[in-house]
Amino acid sequence: MTEALIQALATCHRDGTRLRAADWAGAVRDEADAYAVQDGVARALGWPLDRWKSGGASAQGPFSHSPVNPVAGTALLGVEAEVALRVGADGSPEAMCIAVELVASRWAEGLDAPALLRMADFQSNAGLLLGPWQPWRALDWANVAWRLAMPGQPEIVRTGGHSLADPAGVLPAWLKHATRNGGTIKPGTVVTTGAWGGLHAWTGPVRGTLAFEGLGEFAFSAAA
Repeated sequence: MTEALIQALATCHRDGTRLRAADWAGAVRDEADAYAVQDGVARALGWPLDRWKSGGASAQGPFSHSPVNPVAGTALLGVEAEVALRVGADGSPEAMCIAVELVASRWAEGLDAPALLRMADFQSNAGLLLGPWQPWRALDWANVAWRLAMPGQPEIVRTGGHSLADPAGVLPAWLKHATRNGGTIKPGTVVTTGAWGGLHAWTGPVRGTLAFEGLGEFAFSAAA
């Protein structure tokens, strides 16, 4: 049934259809199955695996990881304010940028689908918008002020809010996952590192500005 789900999700990515979670009950029994589905769908779609998302509930984990769609998707459910890192072959950060993760689902139930099915579906990823790159340097992340502004929505202004208080904190767990089957990391691989302030609901064409103290401001847009 795992192989059937791989083919079904790959079809959803190609034609924009959605699956009903009830039809796939038992197809993903655990995280290992979910990651196997991710790997299979990425292969079926020909993704280069040079973009990833990774996050953790705390510095001790648990952590979760997923390849990222190289093309911005459609039918969005929302966006997440993030900081992305560009890493070397050893997984260490070399550059960073402001990032906006696009969130969507190939499940008809959206974010109400069971957690393992959402994990299998690339953790509801629909692409990644990246601001200008700049050299990596450690900031006082817990006290970094940031601001998200989107048309017709109240501006979000906050300080801190990353679950690990350090975006680079996800990299050891991500590197272990990405190389678990004997693979290697391409220099320049991008890893987005978890949401600041959670999911910000949004549908339709996405545009706005996201600013982080010390990183500047990123004016983003994507058709949806």
